[in-house]
Amino acid sequence: MPENGLKKMVFASLCAALTAAGAFIAIPIGPVPIVLQNFFVLLTGLLLGSRWGAAGVGVYLAAGALGLPVFAQGTGGIGRFLGPTGGYLVGYLPAVFVIGAITERRPGRMAVDIFAGICGSLVIYAFGIAWLSWITRMGLEKALAVGFLPFIIGDALKIVAAAAAARLLRPILGLYTLKAPIAPS
Repeated sequence: MPENGLKKMVFASLCAALTAAGAFIAIPIGPVPIVLQNFFVLLTGLLLGSRWGAAGVGVYLAAGALGLPVFAQGTGGIGRFLGPTGGYLVGYLPAVFVIGAITERRPGRMAVDIFAGICGSLVIYAFGIAWLSWITRMGLEKALAVGFLPFIIGDALKIVAAAAAARLLRPILGLYTLKAPIAPS
């Protein structure tokens, strides 16, 4: 495996661990708690791109599905995907892919990173609200009131914080660009 692939694998594993750690910072406010997980999902997509970002989030979701206590408030198990927050969890995977795909086109630009974070968050909410509405039998309007509106300001701050963190971390981690380096001639 090339050195860059090994580095991305290590970073994907680290992002999965950080996402799990972010789940322990949860404030219950109803069926959907305020969590730091989505900050790390955003950061994973911004730093690792679509494929390696999806690998990191996939490892996180698989660990939770297998029963490791990596979901909000230290829970785990496949049953979490069937509960009210299951849609948000499932939405992390396409969201990180979308975030990574957007930033791969124009890496390192703050405005692009913020736009990617907004798009990724919308993907998470699309999955989360639809599932919340269906599983709890509450109408879409109520699901939006419970599973979206209380989180807008916090998620806006998380998007900006993730974009700023990615901007600082890319050079430190040697992730100046998400594209493969050109081989010397």
